[in-house]
Amino acid sequence: MPARLLSGKTIADEIKSEVAAEADYLRAHHGFLPCLVAVRVGDDPASSVYVASKVKTAGELGLISEHRHLPADVGEAELADIVCELNRRDDVDGILVQLPLPKHIDERRILELIDPAKDVDGFHPINAGRLMQGHDTLAPCTPAGIIEILKRSGIEIAGKNVVVVGRSNIVGKPMAMLLLHENATVTICHSQTRDLSLVTRRADILVAAIGRAGFIRGDHIGEGATVIDVGMNNVSDKDFARELFADEDLEKRLAVIDKRGFTLVGDVNPREAINRAGAFTPVPGGVGLLTVAMLMKNTVKAAKIRRETPVAREINSFNKQKTTH
Repeated sequence: MPARLLSGKTIADEIKSEVAAEADYLRAHHGFLPCLVAVRVGDDPASSVYVASKVKTAGELGLISEHRHLPADVGEAELADIVCELNRRDDVDGILVQLPLPKHIDERRILELIDPAKDVDGFHPINAGRLMQGHDTLAPCTPAGIIEILKRSGIEIAGKNVVVVGRSNIVGKPMAMLLLHENATVTICHSQTRDLSLVTRRADILVAAIGRAGFIRGDHIGEGATVIDVGMNNVSDKDFARELFADEDLEKRLAVIDKRGFTLVGDVNPREAINRAGAFTPVPGGVGLLTVAMLMKNTVKAAKIRRETPVAREINSFNKQKTTH
């Protein structure tokens, strides 16, 4: 029996509806709306699309959003000044610095300047540390979205063997932490893992986040496993596309390549996965749609934490000492 497709759109729409309702409640009962500021440097086409999508979604859900677009040759000191200014603004709840930044800017330094209480991407070391220790915090959007997919699709996590392929700070490592907090038994694999397929075939849930198109094949997947495909890769080679897709899906993909020059594929070979997995997320239409939805959820969460909890007051007090650089 073919695997069940887990619709990212359905779950993302549910989360966005919840965010809109929360924003409306905060406006009506507390007199404010959460505010997200996106900072983009340069004219990278992909970054432009991503930021436009985030700003548009925020507006659609009733959040306040700002877009700071800076030239590619902006100095690191000037960008740092802008981040610190946004840290000081009490009306700003979420700060997003779109990556990648130009090579002359130290990404790590800029990300670490962001007030952890406003770090809606969840990349700041303080938030990473809080996540590791099991505290409630702003978690990276993609891993948090995957937890939502599993829970809202009725897929049990507790007690399951989960294998995460990929060890990035953005997906792999925080994904492992979130799964551990849900009482899964977690194995992290990477490019140096020996006999990868022997490890991944034991997984009840397999999360592919290695950044290589179609890398996870049928022999990596245990019969009936849930497969979460985090990959977003552009494929322009039609022969390679034929290895990944079949029948009507192949024809659609070839047409997209003719039109755009590439088609978007994940880290999993869907042609092989569909006959081995019990459930899996398609690309596109899966995990990627959750990332923006979870960014909106984090913005509302940041707004509530900053204004309402003792932990937030403690963090805010600490951060007032860091308003200069």
